[in-house]
Formats: sequence, C-alpha cells, structure tokens
Amino acid sequence: MKRYSALSLLRGALNGHRNWPEAWRNPALKSSYDAVIVGGGGHGLATAYYLAKQHGMTHIAVLEKGWLGGGNTGRNTAVSRSNYFYPESTRFFDHALRLYEGLGRELNFNIMLSQQGIIGLASSRHELETYRRWVTAMQLQPVDAELLTRDQVAARVPLLNMSRRARYPVYGAFMQQRGAISRHDAVAWGYARAADALGVDIIQHCEVTGIDIAGGAVCGLRTSQGTVRTDKVALAVAGHSSGLAAMAGLRLPIESQALQAMVTEPVKPCFEHIVISPAVHCYLSQSDRGEFVIGGGTDLYPSYGQRGSLRGTEAVLGAVVELYPSLSRMKLMRQWAGIVDISPDTSPIIGKTPVTGLYLSTGWGTGGYKAIPAGGETLAFTMAEDRPHELIEPFGLDRFVSGRLIDEGAASGVAH
Repeated sequence: MKRYSALSLLRGALNGHRNWPEAWRNPALKSSYDAVIVGGGGHGLATAYYLAKQHGMTHIAVLEKGWLGGGNTGRNTAVSRSNYFYPESTRFFDHALRLYEGLGRELNFNIMLSQQGIIGLASSRHELETYRRWVTAMQLQPVDAELLTRDQVAARVPLLNMSRRARYPVYGAFMQQRGAISRHDAVAWGYARAADALGVDIIQHCEVTGIDIAGGAVCGLRTSQGTVRTDKVALAVAGHSSGLAAMAGLRLPIESQALQAMVTEPVKPCFEHIVISPAVHCYLSQSDRGEFVIGGGTDLYPSYGQRGSLRGTEAVLGAVVELYPSLSRMKLMRQWAGIVDISPDTSPIIGKTPVTGLYLSTGWGTGGYKAIPAGGETLAFTMAEDRPHELIEPFGLDRFVSGRLIDEGAASGVAH
C-alpha cells in the first residue's frame, strides 16, 4: 500500500496526479474463505481489517450487494460521542471514540475528524435534572461530561432561540467536549484500503441469497456471483439483518425504520458545536464546507424506504425553525434516509448466535456510525477466538432470554 503524505501529494501534483494506484483491488470471488463478512459498510470493513491486522486472518472476504459505504455508513450524520448512562454502554462507546481519535493516523487516511463538542439541550426542569444524573454517571466512569447553565448555552450557541416564551425553552444543557463529526465515506474507504493491503478480498455487487447450514453450523453462502465455502460468517447489514438472519433460521428482535437526514446550502462558519434537542428529536452541526447537517428521529412505522416520509421531514425542519429562527430562509439541498435496526432495549446485538460460526453485528439503531471502530475490533476478536470480547459480552443475543437488558433509550439523545 502506497502511503499518503504531504510529500507524496506534492510528487503527485508534479505529474497531474495521474499515477496514483487504486485504493483497493477488485478481485474475483473465490470458492472458499476462512471467514466471510456480509456487508461492505463501516462495521463490515472494520471487522475485516481487525481480523487481518490483529488476528492474522487474511484469507477472508467482505461481500457487499451494492457499493462500499453505500448503505447506512454513507447515509448518516457522522456524529461520534460516548455520552451514555449505563457503564456497559459508556465503556464500549468511549473505546470507539478513542479509536476514532487515532483512526486517521492508523489507516493513513484523512477521515476529517473534527471534535467540535456535543451539546444536549434541556427543555424542561425535569430534563435538566435527568442530565444532572446522567453527567454524574459519566464522570464516575470516568468519561468527560459537564453541565452547562442557560447563560453558558447562549454563549456557545448564539443562533439558538433563548426566549423564555419559546416553544422549546432552554433550561441548560450537558456537554461532551470530545464529541466529534467526521467524513463517513472516508471511514469506509480508509478501512477498505487498509484491509485490502492486508490481503482481504472486497467483493462489490455480490448479494447473499442463502446461508448453508449443516449440523447446526454454517458451512457456506450462496451469492449472486456463486457459492462460497466457509465456516465463519458475520452479518453486518444494519436494517437488513432480519432478512439475512432468517436465511439461517433466526428470528431477530429488531425493527427496521427509516432515519432521516438532510443538508442545507453552505454558508460561512457560524455554528461551532453539534447540538441535540431530545425534546424535538433534532440535531444540528455545520460541516467544514459550511453546510448545516440536520438529523431527526426515526419515522413512526417500519420501512425499508431510503427516502423517509414527508411527515418526518416536516417535523424535523419545523423543529429546526423553532430552535434556530435565523435558519428559516435557508435552502435545503438534499435529503435522504438510512434503514436503522432498533432492538427492544435500544442497545446493539453483537456476538455469537445459536448457529455455530454465525456472528451478528446489528441492533445499533441510530448509533451505528459512532460504534464502527470498536464494533469491528470486538467482533473480529469474537470471530477469531469464538468467544465474546469483554466489551460486548453484555450485548449478546441471549440477554433477551435472561432479561439482562441495557435500556439506553433515555441516553441516546434521539428518537428511539
């Protein structure tokens, strides 16, 4: 793999950038692999990378029915944070955030990480008291978090409607200084390039049509490009997990819903932080290009549509105008939706399944992007060692039988 650097960019400029090698190969599907990851998004590519790098498993493949990063990885608002309430969640997501902080250097790929800090608004005294409890729990773990007064919020977010007669008044907020945004497709491309350099086969436009099982164990996959023999398969396909798991006879406790996002026209920098309002299911940040990136809650009904509903769009934009009246005349440039997979306790399902050799990475809800590095690293460990990594042991599928639920709904900061 040719390393990127300021010197290599300068050399490339001298010849018109005509001699750069392809970032990854386009290999043909082989008849057998030691392991196969289904899903060429962030989680699938990260799992392949860590399997190759940390466990020496290089005879593996990533199968993607479309193109790399074309699913949820390329359809989210690219926020990373670790402000969760329960220790199991905080440990995992803070590990993911620490990996993100060094990911660009590790992959030799600029993911454009910008730690703007994330602010969660409290629109009632009850919500502020919940934040107080939440911040205390985070600080005890310890994870950076602080409570902001109303005046501190006004100073940090001058565009916010601070009127005491506002529909959604501001009583205070919590803040995590390390909260960040990054470029989502760069994360996928960086992992793909690094995994390919270690020998991983990345197969695009290869849809899985069946999972072969013998004696309660995985023995192969049927795909649109042929049959593959393997005894280890990981499913990392977000909202499409139910359909693929059903091929192995598993019924997953998840619901697939559309989660909307949208982008405005670019303007000069005027918004320094990522701001979430759980009361109206709305969050806002400004990209390096000047666009406002707007996210909302999930649609009210299960769907596989990647556009979302007009009703959802109107609800999100109405909330934005209520909170930031000065943005009301801005033009909306584009809008889309991703298909998120929501579990009953709003926490992920990651690890082994009752089918030997079949592993899951699902149930991420609206938190899949922020979990990519840790999700890939821990699932790779689980596949290589055939036992759960300690960080994901609480998030196994069996918790819905034992009742050891981790209900993070109140700590998610969004609709689910």
